[in-house]
Amino acid sequence: MGAARGLRVVRADGYEAEAAMPFAALQRLTAPLAAHLDSIPPRQAAALRIAAGLDRGAPPDRFLVGLGTLSLLAAAGEDEPLACVIDDAHFLDPESLDVFAFVSRRLQAERVAILLAARADALPEPRTGGVPTLRLDGLAALDAVQLLTRSADEPIDPYLAVRIAAETGGNPLALVDLAHELTARQLIASSLSEEPSPIGERLESHYRERLAALPGPTRLWLLAAAAESTGDRTVIEAAASRLGLPPDASSAAEGADLVSVHDTIRFRHPLVRLAAYHGMPVADRRRVHEVLSSLMDDHGRDDLGAWHAASATSGTDLEVADRMERAADAAGGRGGLVSRARLLARAAELTPDGAGRDLRLLAAAETATAAGAAQLASELVGRIDVARLDPVGEGRLLMLRVGMALFLGDAEGVLTASATMLRAAELFHGLVPELEQRALLAAFEVLLTAEWAARDVTLPELGRRVTEGADLVDGPRAIALRAIGAHMLLPYPEAVPIMRRAVDLLVAADDAELLEFGNFGVALTMGLWDVETCVRLLERTAAAARDAGAIQVLDTTLWLLSLLELLHSGPAASAQYTAQVRDLRHAIGYDSEQVVNVSYLAWSGASYELVEQVAEQALAAGFGGVWSLAMTGLGIREIADGRYRDAFRRFEPMVAREFLQVTYQQLPEYVEAGARAGRSEAVRPALARLQLFAAESGTPWILGVAARSAALLGGDDESEPLYLAAIEHLSRSTSRVDLARAHLVYGEWLRRMKRRREAREQLRTALDLFTRVAAPAFAARARRELEATGEHVPHREPGGGAEALTPQEETVARMAADGRTNAEIGATLFISANTVDYHLRKVFRKLGITSRRQLAERLPTT
Repeated sequence: MGAARGLRVVRADGYEAEAAMPFAALQRLTAPLAAHLDSIPPRQAAALRIAAGLDRGAPPDRFLVGLGTLSLLAAAGEDEPLACVIDDAHFLDPESLDVFAFVSRRLQAERVAILLAARADALPEPRTGGVPTLRLDGLAALDAVQLLTRSADEPIDPYLAVRIAAETGGNPLALVDLAHELTARQLIASSLSEEPSPIGERLESHYRERLAALPGPTRLWLLAAAAESTGDRTVIEAAASRLGLPPDASSAAEGADLVSVHDTIRFRHPLVRLAAYHGMPVADRRRVHEVLSSLMDDHGRDDLGAWHAASATSGTDLEVADRMERAADAAGGRGGLVSRARLLARAAELTPDGAGRDLRLLAAAETATAAGAAQLASELVGRIDVARLDPVGEGRLLMLRVGMALFLGDAEGVLTASATMLRAAELFHGLVPELEQRALLAAFEVLLTAEWAARDVTLPELGRRVTEGADLVDGPRAIALRAIGAHMLLPYPEAVPIMRRAVDLLVAADDAELLEFGNFGVALTMGLWDVETCVRLLERTAAAARDAGAIQVLDTTLWLLSLLELLHSGPAASAQYTAQVRDLRHAIGYDSEQVVNVSYLAWSGASYELVEQVAEQALAAGFGGVWSLAMTGLGIREIADGRYRDAFRRFEPMVAREFLQVTYQQLPEYVEAGARAGRSEAVRPALARLQLFAAESGTPWILGVAARSAALLGGDDESEPLYLAAIEHLSRSTSRVDLARAHLVYGEWLRRMKRRREAREQLRTALDLFTRVAAPAFAARARRELEATGEHVPHREPGGGAEALTPQEETVARMAADGRTNAEIGATLFISANTVDYHLRKVFRKLGITSRRQLAERLPTT
């Protein structure tokens, strides 16, 4: 740690020995900043302490650790500007690297800078995706030649000097070290070689020659320093003592300028360390690792002790493999899932050939998948001998393959995912009932991804299987399975009470239960037409995921909210959640530009051709649910545009091929399209279903939608009471879009009845609502209807004055308008409170306001 001109500098280096020790580098970097822990949110501080191994608790998600690190660095930067320098980033443990990359992507208004340095041939991509990269080239040709000629002991021909400078890529260290050690004749011979070796190999070979000239005790001391690799002088001296080396064993290496020995030991260059390690016999390397393992055990560092024990082992060793598994479990307990996967993989390598090795590989692959390390998981799965797995292991492997297929977008795996989960459940049957129930719940969840396009499984088959699985073990899963089975198999009046019981369970659930069960509640609540409860559950799940740092759950939940709010509160609300998903994925290093809500494109005015093209691409990847949403959005757009026959033709086959609550939401659109396209008789069965739903569910939403649909099919003498009932019911619902559409169709009916004054009142209300929720096609239809009554309607852009704001600024602004503090907004968006303040100042300036009260007035809720 150092300081210069008021700048505080903290450092951490990556070490190969710690590459599977979670958060090792992060702990070293942040240790000097511990005094600021009390100034960051308690949940974040607790996550940092657990990750560092200082406290015990539930394993924190690495991105909660990342947010805690961001808050800690921001707090330290308040005192004085802070620079964080991390060298040899290619050797960092994956958890530390993820945190450093996460923080680097989130730095905006903090007095903090992060510099990650790595070898050009070992850049830690794609984990650092989204972090600006500066590649350092070698010296320019003229400068390289001048350095070489000044450093050489003998004159060098200029032409040959240019050849040598080019071959080294202008690497200053290579030029100096080679020039000092080689004669001009050697340089000439080297440069004229027909097959020049890469500079890294040449330098390592050069350093090996220098090391070979050192005394034997010095070479063994250097081997211990290279194997320990963290540079801890106390440990290396203790190892040297146990190896029987003299106290001055390091002197010759220091004199040769190969190492510097202070509180820590640093090699002149990483290639010197590699030469010191790989240049010694294998037997010596194992002997040194055995000594270091014993030392780590004495110091209570079981994780490093296990790593050194593994390096000291030739072939397999079950005892050492068990140690590695214990180290893996400890890494997982600190939130280090990728490290746990790597340690388990090493434990598998040390395990004698047999089923035990395959089970460890399976556990490693499961952990890697949970961490999002799909490539590592795929490599580990490829090493498993399936024939040696027992039924439970085989079932776990099937579940793992489904998870990988969804993550990698494997169309065949996505389309058959539900059937695969059912096969896994069958393998668990009679052996592990809890796993069987998990697999059955998962079979339903993955079916929602493929929907009608799913292969090798039918809804009745799945319904029967999940219903049977409910009787295996009592508890929350049993209630959920019964509800899902009822949803798929029973007549609606019989299913409703069972579905409601499961929803009540979710409403009463704590945060941990919501994180496990929350998303399946979307199907049940939407099947009950209970949109208010659905939104509340999703918002609670999102809050719990943020609090726990469960990024994958948060991403899924925000995405569901963006889809749901499109139909419920309108495109403006949907866009806010989509922006949060995009921002979240950028924070964790994914390509945020790939976040596309296809149905939103249809609502917001994208061309029909574009939406259909994107939808077909999603279907080709196995995502039938995305296709259905897109087609539903296009059908609604066609209704807004007055293309009723097109909408009817779009919805007719979708309704005929019904799929649970997905079809429920399409029925009112089908009714309106048929009523306006002259196909009233064809859609009356759909109206009958809506009225059945209304009678059994009784929520304001379905009561209003059913009344509106009935009014569209009713005669002139019976429609008005139905329109008024629809508006009354929907006014008690939070569904702004359906309320606006009720005012719109009632206004259109009033105009047709020549009651223009009353029509204008309804149409003005509809236009205002459509403008607020940013539904341009429906707003245009309401405007046309108003103008048809003889009223001049000035064009008004949607957004309530927010059109000049960026998506992130608008999200921050709306949260502030809702009364959230900077700290709360920061925790929600995974940014620091400083960045929130920075965005709000920009918002105030753009909108010409000076207070949050004025902000609430400029950005009214929808």
